[in-house]
Amino acid sequence: MQSTKCAIALGSNLGDSLTILKSAIETLNNTPEIEVKSHSSWYQTAPVGPPQPDYINACAILEVTLEPQQLLAKLLEIEIKFNRIRQEKWGPRTLDLDLLLYDNLVLETPTLTLPHPRMTERAFVLVPLAEIAPDWVHPVTGSAIGQMVKTADFSGIEKMIV
Repeated sequence: MQSTKCAIALGSNLGDSLTILKSAIETLNNTPEIEVKSHSSWYQTAPVGPPQPDYINACAILEVTLEPQQLLAKLLEIEIKFNRIRQEKWGPRTLDLDLLLYDNLVLETPTLTLPHPRMTERAFVLVPLAEIAPDWVHPVTGSAIGQMVKTADFSGIEKMIV
């Protein structure tokens, strides 16, 4: 199978979030059929949802030889490996891996929607993604990520110096 370019978002706000996220990038890169091509800077971001600690967020570009559902299954496996427990919607988590874009595929299944349905309204996704993929055109809106980020609300997002 030929490789496909994908974009994912990473987030953590429980435990040693920065170490968890760096380990998750390493784990992804050591997973057969996944190669991490690049990842953004780390950003401290205000949480969405119930009261909880701030997040550390980033995005990564992957080259994969997996179908979208297979990639989603791998991402969920990696979340579990890092003790992800799903208790409440938008609740705190040790690791969150979201599949944002799978090349220019538009897909809607009961378990996966591509592109990610809320990515365009989330600055904590658009800011790091624009850093590493400003020219990637969102297959539904037709706008480049670098254009979309210009209208995002940056409040609560701070680039970390690490």
